[in-house]
Amino acid sequence: MTTTTEAANPATADTLPEKTGGRRETITRRRRRIPIGAYVCALILMIVFLFPLLYLLNTALKSQAEFVANPVGLVSDPQWGNFATAWEKGDFGAYILNSVLYTAAGSAIGTLLTLVLAFPVARGYVRGAKYWSVVFVLVLFLPNALITQFQLLLRLGLYDTQLGYILLVGVGVGVGPLLLSGFVKSIPKELDEAAAMDGVGYWRYLFTFILPLARPALVTVFILQAVWIWNEIILATVLLADPTKFPVTVGLYAFKGTYGNQWPLLAAATFIVAAPLIVGYIFIQRYLVNGVVGAVKG
Repeated sequence: MTTTTEAANPATADTLPEKTGGRRETITRRRRRIPIGAYVCALILMIVFLFPLLYLLNTALKSQAEFVANPVGLVSDPQWGNFATAWEKGDFGAYILNSVLYTAAGSAIGTLLTLVLAFPVARGYVRGAKYWSVVFVLVLFLPNALITQFQLLLRLGLYDTQLGYILLVGVGVGVGPLLLSGFVKSIPKELDEAAAMDGVGYWRYLFTFILPLARPALVTVFILQAVWIWNEIILATVLLADPTKFPVTVGLYAFKGTYGNQWPLLAAATFIVAAPLIVGYIFIQRYLVNGVVGAVKG
């Protein structure tokens, strides 16, 4: 039947491959089109985010005299020695290990609390789950109760101790419960029922099933918590009195004067403090994006 039709209509048989080939070429051309608008937007965003960093680096490379003469101009004689001077004057070598300890321990505690809080709320296993979600949002806008926190550690005998500081920064979960709640909603609830029928306990299920499945969101929560703890300076100045326990951010106070600040050295010190976060973000940005996207989809 096909042979008869093609013989009766030879023109159709000849033009069919040509039409098909034309469509393929059109599709290929569409796929090869470069999204110019998307690249332009990405370039603009990159400039917006990189400009403060480059401006900070430009200031850090100036001498004090050059900064006073032209604060916003490009550096003419780079002073790379400012970074070594800032490192020694800020005593960052002694403080950086404290910051690593506070960041690692506090972020681990905060991530664990986020998992314990967010999972039952996302699943509706606690009364008033929807109200708890509202509480998670309201907490983000509440002011920091420094006096209450100070009195709490003082009465517990944890004032001016590394443990007290770690506990306080660890419980500051921030936006973590909201992110993890959204991510958990994307995990089928039938998995909970199947685990319950197999006799798996709640805590075992939470740490052996949900934790691996929610790893992208938990990594995102850990990263956000780590960034906040690394940059934290207010609680450290209030809750810690022993200089040997200070985090690296407190070293920036060494460049503050009574009648003026050493802005190039302060910029160099700020760059030193921010460098670990910048380098870390380059390697872990995909985990951050995956966790946020998963939470939004959930």
